Amino acid sequence: MQREKLGSRLGFILLSAGCAIGVGNVWKFPYITGQYGGGLFVLLYFVFLLIMGVPALTIEFSLGRAAQSSPVKLYHKLEEKGQKWHWHGYVAMAGNYLLMMFYTVVSGWMLEYFVKTASGHFVGMNSQEISGVFSGVCQNPVSMLMYTGIVIAVGVLVCSFGVQNGLEKITKWMMIALLGIMVILAVNSIFLPGAGEGLKFYLLPDISKIQEHGLINVIVAAMNQAFFTLSIGMGSMAIFGSYIGDERSLLGESVNVVILDTFVAVTSGLIIFPACFAYKVNPGSGPSLIFETLPNIFNNLPGGRIWGSFFFVFMSFAAFSTVFAVFENIISCTMDLTKMSRKKACLLNGVLMLVLVLPCIFGFNLWSHISPLGEGTNLMDLEDFLVSNIILPIGALIYVLFCVTRYGFGWNKFIEEANRGRGLKVANWMRGYMTYVLPVIIVVIFILGIINYFK
Repeated sequence: MQREKLGSRLGFILLSAGCAIGVGNVWKFPYITGQYGGGLFVLLYFVFLLIMGVPALTIEFSLGRAAQSSPVKLYHKLEEKGQKWHWHGYVAMAGNYLLMMFYTVVSGWMLEYFVKTASGHFVGMNSQEISGVFSGVCQNPVSMLMYTGIVIAVGVLVCSFGVQNGLEKITKWMMIALLGIMVILAVNSIFLPGAGEGLKFYLLPDISKIQEHGLINVIVAAMNQAFFTLSIGMGSMAIFGSYIGDERSLLGESVNVVILDTFVAVTSGLIIFPACFAYKVNPGSGPSLIFETLPNIFNNLPGGRIWGSFFFVFMSFAAFSTVFAVFENIISCTMDLTKMSRKKACLLNGVLMLVLVLPCIFGFNLWSHISPLGEGTNLMDLEDFLVSNIILPIGALIYVLFCVTRYGFGWNKFIEEANRGRGLKVANWMRGYMTYVLPVIIVVIFILGIINYFK
């Protein structure tokens, strides 16, 4: 069966960026920036995206294009006979399932908050009542399953129409709308009274913040965020590499995806920080920033119901962009393993996912007594930990080692694939960096991520 292809270069860039962007970028980036002192953190984040994100992304795109298959079959096409690299393909597929087991739930929250904001649910509430809404959402397994089910159904439906007619067409328009909404929200925030202090905090590096947090902690936090924002390590990007032709070199395309990903992260900060400072809110207040702090701000803002609805539409689009991409990965893997049709693979995975999300949903209510990683944790924390701290960094390390060693795909084959077409090329002088330095950076992220998590 001939492999499907994307219809345009723009579709490839928007799909790849959409997968990378996700809720983590627009949710986690602002509050991590707030916790680690604003401008200095942002500067370090840019540096690590350049030296770590771009080469790792280029590697994953290259392997996907060279193999012309899903991550679960990628190594079967590229490894030598008798080698065992392909075991990582099954782990990568499992990682995609595990990610969707909690990410679709988070996406459901965004959808539910859009409905609540647009319908005027928060109107007339005081700050304590608004803060209590989120705990009420988490205590209702039926409502959580309903909104999560809508996310799964939409994801499966879009992917069932195919790569060009479903995934590319819908994601392209959704991403353009997302970028437009972000710019409108950012302009509105910037012109709020008192927003200037927020912009200063966000954009101007402040050396005193190094003393407050410690240089090592700020560097590690920036390194972690730069790594995880691109979702490298479980084939989420390799799948799009398998859908494109040889017209463009892959280093240049990686830079484009990173630029778009960075634009969304930075613009989300321009939305949130001016609003936080205008209303005297702590910008480092953690995940509650989205579900408690911002609804409070919108409730006190002139036209806040409209601006709040726009914000949660934007958050929902960001969530769906990743859901579509990861579902496509899962469906492509299923088709490669079973040889079933796309529509059957979509139906099977839709039903399967409705069952797999139940532990995460019940972890907030019926099974809230289960604390897998210590007091105060739930089953979502465990799933997130396994994906973010284990599967992604170890997977990224395996992809890099497979590309740069003679025991895998090999450097020469890698640069031949990466440099096919017009655009920026991988240079031979990068070999030493990608062979010896990049793997060490990923190992450091893995080790420090485990230590910091349990600290």
